Amino acid sequence: MGLFDLEKHFAFYGAYHSNPTNIVIHMIFVWPILFTALVLLYFTPPLFKFSSIELGDQSVLILNYGFFLTIIYALYYVGLDKKAGFLAAFLCLICWVGSSFLAHRLGYTLAWKNLALPYVLLKEKLHVWGKCCERAIPNFVYQKGYSCKSLFCLYWGLLVVLVSQLICWTGQFIGHGVFEVIKRAPALLDNLAQAFLMAPFFVLLEGLQSAFGYEPYPGFHARVKAKVDAEIKEWKDKKQNKLS
Repeated sequence: MGLFDLEKHFAFYGAYHSNPTNIVIHMIFVWPILFTALVLLYFTPPLFKFSSIELGDQSVLILNYGFFLTIIYALYYVGLDKKAGFLAAFLCLICWVGSSFLAHRLGYTLAWKNLALPYVLLKEKLHVWGKCCERAIPNFVYQKGYSCKSLFCLYWGLLVVLVSQLICWTGQFIGHGVFEVIKRAPALLDNLAQAFLMAPFFVLLEGLQSAFGYEPYPGFHARVKAKVDAEIKEWKDKKQNKLS
């Protein structure tokens, strides 16, 4: 299966996502997974010596692993299909910028108003912890001006991000286990590259097809449907042979 063979990749994806409810579930959850992953990657070190984009007096946009991942996704989607690919690349860029701003604010404001009491109760421990772990925290974190109070909020913010990841992945597994007529393992277990790299583009393509009847080229969806039907039939035959 060629890396840029959109028809084969989309047919493989379609064979695992044939139920409309499961398709909608993936449309809802796939892009938030990418967004929250970029929030986590925001706290990775810069790739170059001068890797920040100044906005006012603060460095919000950092050319780090999150940016590198965004570029890979964007270029790959454009390589799959220029029209939908450019839209997907733009959405990836929006996710990177939005996640950068959110991550930048995590250490300052997120959950602070709701967590004022726990902070007061843990204030002494936080100061002790802050001094003890100062050497272990990367320098670029301190360069951002994080105090113990900020790190406390950062902790809760990242916890929210991780919970979001858990909810999104759980929702997709439920979509496969509950709504798909053909009970087979999610594509994640058979094709990691598709699950992490191609899924955002495929759910966008599903949305464009449903809303506007978009096709990368004439006859695309007819060919994909034929391949999906053949893939499902092959899977059923293999399962039947194992049972017999």
